[in-house]
Amino acid sequence: MVDKNETDNEQGKKKKRNVLESTQSVIHEALDKLGYPSEVYELLKEPMRLMTVRIPIRMDDGSTKIFTGYRAQHNDSVGPTKGGVRFHPDVTETEVKALSVWMSLKAGIVDLPYGGGKGGIVCDPREMSFRELERLSRGYVRAISQIVGPTKDIPAPDVFTNSQIMAWMMDEYSRIREFDSPGFITGKPLVLGGSHGRESATAKGVTICIREAAKKKDIKIEGARVVIQGFGNAGSFLAKFMHDAGAKIVGISDAYGALHDPEGLDIDYLLDRRDSFGTVTKLFKETITNQELLELDCDILVPAAIENQITEENAHQIKASIVVEAANGPTTIEATKILTERGILLVPDVLASSGGVTVSYFEWVQNNQGYYWTEEEVEAKLEKVMVNAFNSIYRTSETRRVDMRLSAYMVGVRKMAEASRFRGWI
Repeated sequence: MVDKNETDNEQGKKKKRNVLESTQSVIHEALDKLGYPSEVYELLKEPMRLMTVRIPIRMDDGSTKIFTGYRAQHNDSVGPTKGGVRFHPDVTETEVKALSVWMSLKAGIVDLPYGGGKGGIVCDPREMSFRELERLSRGYVRAISQIVGPTKDIPAPDVFTNSQIMAWMMDEYSRIREFDSPGFITGKPLVLGGSHGRESATAKGVTICIREAAKKKDIKIEGARVVIQGFGNAGSFLAKFMHDAGAKIVGISDAYGALHDPEGLDIDYLLDRRDSFGTVTKLFKETITNQELLELDCDILVPAAIENQITEENAHQIKASIVVEAANGPTTIEATKILTERGILLVPDVLASSGGVTVSYFEWVQNNQGYYWTEEEVEAKLEKVMVNAFNSIYRTSETRRVDMRLSAYMVGVRKMAEASRFRGWI
């Protein structure tokens, strides 16, 4: 008899392998378009460094459980690596590798002095106590402390991690190094050197990209019909920002289903009712599926949940004029081509979701200076960075006659390739 969980796990691993392979294929094409030799691709196709750690943790019941963790550092030719740490039962080595590559591309797109990094621990934080999570967070830092630091590799929050977990990690690193090290990690609470605007930065960056894309399509944000798949951190902030800007949010979803109202959903009510994991649809009887949500008639579609949601099977049914990727890898390469051929403007994930790493960079700069900015200053700086990045990628897409994803990869990979060349690595 086949174990369904084993089958699901294998399918999940296969999807993540596909995500890494598809990322590598676009990088290969981008480098080829830019005229770089094959050895540049060989250097950049995988992380330069991958650490796998085993973390023994004393659980509340007195037993000891061993957790597996990873930290990938893609390329540090431009500067220290930077990227989040996720706590999730489905974390794999392949996923962490792919995400570290994406972080390098994001840093290149918004012109930060970083390479990409990524970390993860195979665990389910929803089934762990507060104290167990603290022990795990500290244990992870002890395990990777030799390869991370303010000038080496700077972690940040990701899936199922937050400012409290970052605070524990910073405190543990400061104990190991025996001096206060706020620049070791970003996404911290404000009282420990966090930055204004960090929690909502990803959604703010997506909002700026939506606004710039809408200008290109002559769509007014006020009254525009928006569908958002996912109601977690990015999706919920985004729904609020777009709602406050006058857009009509006609659909949202979580892991259990989706809500649709052609007249516009009451976003403030939904935000008030959602739980800490972004779940709200269980409170309603009349729901639709996530697949039906993606195919709703709307002006702007924002996949803000998980990868591989728009594929060659459903790309022809997408009715939006603009698709802005707030999640990692929600649209396959085949679907990207279909959407582009249909005249749909696709804003890729490596551009749209780069607001988070941008404000993380701002936090690191503030920590290094010991001088902190107001929320207005942070937002003004983020606005300038995101608009410049969008225009650069849109311009490259037009002049090179390539889709927005390939254009973003061309812009994102160039800085790493040049830095590696000047260093004499290639």
